[in-house]
Amino acid sequence: MMNFIPFLTRPPLVPVIRLAGTIGTGRTALSDAGLASLIEKAFKMKPAAVALVINSPGGSAVQSSLIAARVRRLADDKGVKVHAFVEDVAASGGYWLACAADDIWVDDSSLVGSIGVIFASFGFPELLAKQGVERRVVTAGKSKSFADPFLPQKPEDVDRLRALQTPIHQAFIAHVKARRGNRLADADLFNADIWVGQGAVDLGLADGVAHLVPKLKVLYGDKVKLVPLGQKRGLLARFGLNLAEDALASVEERALWARYGL
Repeated sequence: MMNFIPFLTRPPLVPVIRLAGTIGTGRTALSDAGLASLIEKAFKMKPAAVALVINSPGGSAVQSSLIAARVRRLADDKGVKVHAFVEDVAASGGYWLACAADDIWVDDSSLVGSIGVIFASFGFPELLAKQGVERRVVTAGKSKSFADPFLPQKPEDVDRLRALQTPIHQAFIAHVKARRGNRLADADLFNADIWVGQGAVDLGLADGVAHLVPKLKVLYGDKVKLVPLGQKRGLLARFGLNLAEDALASVEERALWARYGL
């Protein structure tokens, strides 16, 4: 009814987008395609600001970049400030997302950083040999068996992997520098280290220790209206279908979280 009474002032409205989980193209992961409508909806609500609640150990560099770019594009087009609030962790791609905000707020125990790139796999050549299994590979193009987990690791494969990682790492660094600017301390922040709470603030990776509700009340008044927005689970997920895919995704996700003791 208030919308139809011109002399009543609407309280400031802040949509709160929850970005929790790993980042990638899997059905349960955070992705640009999966979040696009949610982010667009937040900025169409004529908000006083938009808040991001981030709890992510990272994942795909490309999806992190696409999501962050979408947030920035809409924020700049609408002239709306974005505030990020970190829960347990904003590491790697999770920190990439946090840097889409105009300011970043952490808990005393939040883990922040890991500005780096990782490639991880397993190798099974000795296991195969013990089982009497012979690996046979025929390729057209010498690079088709690149980083084959069933063959011994080759120095040239390691060199190639590092060459692939370097431009991704440089893009990550450029994004952090562009967003954080002169707030960053003159220190080596880009070697994939992580920091806790106030330590991240001291280095300029975050702006302070604060929690969502009290901080937004300080910024926009006690009457600020927070509207939570989150990804909806698909019909298959709600009925527990695609169990094999979910189990595999869960193992990969747990491995990412486990790097931070979570």
